[in-house]
Amino acid sequence: MAETGSDAQQGQGEMLTPRRPVVPHADSHILHVDMDAFFVAVELLERPELVGKPVIVGFPEGRSVVLSASYEARKSGVRSAMPMSSAMRMCPRAVVIEPVHRKYYDVSARLMDIFRTVTDLVEPLSVDEAFLDVAGAIRRLGSPAEIGAAIRRQIRAELGITASVGIASTKFVAKIASARCKPDGMLLIPAKDTVAYLHTLPVQALWGVGAKTVDVLAKLGIHTVADVAGTPLPVMKRALGATGEHVHNLSWGIDPRPVTPVREEKSLGAETTFATDTNDEALLRRELLRLAHKTGARLRASGQVARTVALKLKYSDFSTITRSRTLGTPIDSAQLLYAEAVSMLNRLGSRPLSLRLIGLRAEGLELAGEATLQLSLERRADNWRDAEIALDAVDAKFGSSSLVPARLLPKAAPQGEQGKSERPRVPGRQASEGKPDKLPE
Repeated sequence: MAETGSDAQQGQGEMLTPRRPVVPHADSHILHVDMDAFFVAVELLERPELVGKPVIVGFPEGRSVVLSASYEARKSGVRSAMPMSSAMRMCPRAVVIEPVHRKYYDVSARLMDIFRTVTDLVEPLSVDEAFLDVAGAIRRLGSPAEIGAAIRRQIRAELGITASVGIASTKFVAKIASARCKPDGMLLIPAKDTVAYLHTLPVQALWGVGAKTVDVLAKLGIHTVADVAGTPLPVMKRALGATGEHVHNLSWGIDPRPVTPVREEKSLGAETTFATDTNDEALLRRELLRLAHKTGARLRASGQVARTVALKLKYSDFSTITRSRTLGTPIDSAQLLYAEAVSMLNRLGSRPLSLRLIGLRAEGLELAGEATLQLSLERRADNWRDAEIALDAVDAKFGSSSLVPARLLPKAAPQGEQGKSERPRVPGRQASEGKPDKLPE
């Protein structure tokens, strides 16, 4: 068969291979998908009458902080992690909804399932955001922009909420892009334009540049990413120490970190910020028991056990101390976690100041099936664990807090005061019980 056209002129006698279609921006194959006001969005699925109104998710009393705010509330200056008292002064007309974390976990699980239909390379950062490397999905699903648009459509159709998607050649730039197109948008930064785009941004856009670093750099006349890029590396190292080279590299778009599908969780835990500073021993023990049950349940749910138990105390002057103890046998029982935490609390002796916060963490995690367990004739620990597994089953069927230890039940009002009582208030309700592994959005 005679060859015709320009293809024939490329080389007589050579077998020609079909040309693959050019995929736009195939080198920008990292996506950062971030849900818009996630907690609020999930709550509005059940309360559509609040759509378009200022809404805040958080506990309304004490030292609680804003866990999530609708964009209508944000117009008044409300931001996540802001004290609720400040948020209510800024936006007194806002509707406050107390969080129900089980709902957010359920929607998050469905969200991650959507991501994994696109690619196996999914790196969750929290319940509502993740990095995706879609390089291997391009031939099947189209360009990165087409994939990003399809993900947004699927999230809206299946979950009823919206997401913003940043697309770039690196994780760092993809995350910047998703933040810049919120809410409900998509922004692609072509690989060839990465440096030019970064150099239009203020210096605080760089990872690792917080308020203190901004002040240090301002004294050197450095205010933008372009200023950082134009500053000699030795100067950056002298100004910022070990992070100077990292910040300088980012200013040139250098971020070689791959999307890592599995991140080993090195610890699990929880902490409570009290409504008022306290030295009430009974209250401290009650809170440790609550935190131990929360941590124990998370350990069992993840199939892990802990070799180390850590106690954290923050005093009224914001000074913080931690104590930890490594055990001979790994554990996942709330009662054993509680016993170790109380023992460490007792060994600290008298406290110089009242406490603002108490926390408990399980560290040195390993898979329960691979851990070496010590056999014992003592049945007490096993009995506790069996009871806690039964609690897990009840919670899974009827929702968390359906069944709790008697010591965690709200105290009944004294006789004669029932008419005055309001809904029971849990002492020291957590200000920080928000998104796991992430600051409030």
